[in-house]
Amino acid sequence: MFALLAIVYAIGLFVPLMDNDSAHHANIALHMYLTGDYVSLIDHHGAYLDKPHLHFWLSAFSYKIFGVNPFAYKFPSFLFSVLGVYSTYRLGKILYNEAVGKLSALILASSFAFILANNDVRMDAILTACIVFSIWQLVVWMQHKKLINVLGAALGLALGFCTKGHIAVFVPAVAVIFYLLYKKDWKLLWHWHWLLMGLLFLLFISPVVYCYYLQFNLHPEVTVRGQHHINGVKFILLNQSIERFSGTMGSDAKHDYLFFIHSFLWAFAPWSLIAYLAIVASVKDFLKRKEEWLTIGVFLTLLLIVSFSGFKLPHYLNIVFPTTAVLAGSYLLKMESNTKWVKTIFIIQAVIACLLLLGLIVINAWAFPVHSILIMIVVVLLLSVVFYFFISKKCSLLQKAVGISVSAMVLSFFLLNSNFYPQLLTYQAGRPLEEMTKGKVNPQDVFFWNNTYSSSYNFYSRSLYQNFSDSSLKADEKKWLIFDIKSEAEILQKGYHLGQRFEARDFEITKLDIKFIDPAKRDNQCTKLVLAEISR
Repeated sequence: MFALLAIVYAIGLFVPLMDNDSAHHANIALHMYLTGDYVSLIDHHGAYLDKPHLHFWLSAFSYKIFGVNPFAYKFPSFLFSVLGVYSTYRLGKILYNEAVGKLSALILASSFAFILANNDVRMDAILTACIVFSIWQLVVWMQHKKLINVLGAALGLALGFCTKGHIAVFVPAVAVIFYLLYKKDWKLLWHWHWLLMGLLFLLFISPVVYCYYLQFNLHPEVTVRGQHHINGVKFILLNQSIERFSGTMGSDAKHDYLFFIHSFLWAFAPWSLIAYLAIVASVKDFLKRKEEWLTIGVFLTLLLIVSFSGFKLPHYLNIVFPTTAVLAGSYLLKMESNTKWVKTIFIIQAVIACLLLLGLIVINAWAFPVHSILIMIVVVLLLSVVFYFFISKKCSLLQKAVGISVSAMVLSFFLLNSNFYPQLLTYQAGRPLEEMTKGKVNPQDVFFWNNTYSSSYNFYSRSLYQNFSDSSLKADEKKWLIFDIKSEAEILQKGYHLGQRFEARDFEITKLDIKFIDPAKRDNQCTKLVLAEISR
């Protein structure tokens, strides 16, 4: 199962970058790589005041080794995902036993949003790995009091903090609290190792804090979101998470108080229903102290935090996946002897697998048909693996349920990574524009019209974003301008002349709708991004 999953993860490393966060973050790292300025966080708006440096540093370092390409951007996140899966195995093993550890790792590695985090790469793969690594190291320390685990926990917490801020410390802290509540070992709270861990944590995060000081505290003229005189140190040490929770940095799904519940259903698929059954069982037995409290405590706490947060996005749920995988894995194995229950689980997972297969047929036969014979051959082979678990007499019913689930996810993401995403991304104009103008247009002479962005163009052309203004053009000089075709009349009205041009269809592919999915209506849903020669 892990070998099959490795195939789809590997293919995903070469899927082109999506605009929005993935290509946007890749360009922040690209700015570091091209300018040699590893202190400042700069995006197309200017100074970037949101996430800390680690993800960008790792990507920029990867560019130095592998060049500027999607593989280089995604590879650090993939390595952290491997660490996250291994840490989940070790956490399941130390809380329960080795069988639970292995199954928990498999559940995590095959969950939908965890795989997706290695395709549409943001901070989430690194953050999730750092959180579960920190929790594992903290639990081992609480059991054995070894200094090596103090170092490991401090490093994991710091790496997570340097990736996405306080949430990387908050989740392990919740895990520790519920672990101690269950064990009632209050003497641990006064152990001197906590002080050492805190000092090491501060030492490890100091490079990021110092960079915020250099970029913002020493430069009060820097303006972000209309504000200047920004205290960068205060922002990263205090304000960053508060602003997200309060909704200051956005209000997506602000009043959707069931956001966590319904988003978790698809994000943790195909294991979400099993996870909910495990959660209900764990809550029922909570006060009886039959099982550890760490995993259920993390889930319920994050459920409340996310539900009442002023800013919610589906990938925020990834941080609960490792501990939830341990909870689901332990529940599956605990109920293995209950024949009636196992049969029910098999039916549930078989239905989910069938729904996945139906969805694959719709996407890859109707919406974006497969044209490659090689892909079809692999699909047939993977489909045979799925059906093997339906009919095999060598596997127990529980093994069949797990095998069907994992193999269905492998087949799903093989088709997504090898067929769906490569076709879908042709409707994102940045990369096609770069390919058709390579050798014809100097990316250093390309500017963007007001409120027009194409992070993918900048990434694939290895160029920095330049906003167009009157001063961008000198008399009798020609430059190149990228604009949405809807803005062409405005450009001409301002007295500019457009010459040679290249056009590519464009759609915001991270926000798919049924009209775009329908091949007959798709082109009508697209606009065009134009790269044209501009002069006065």
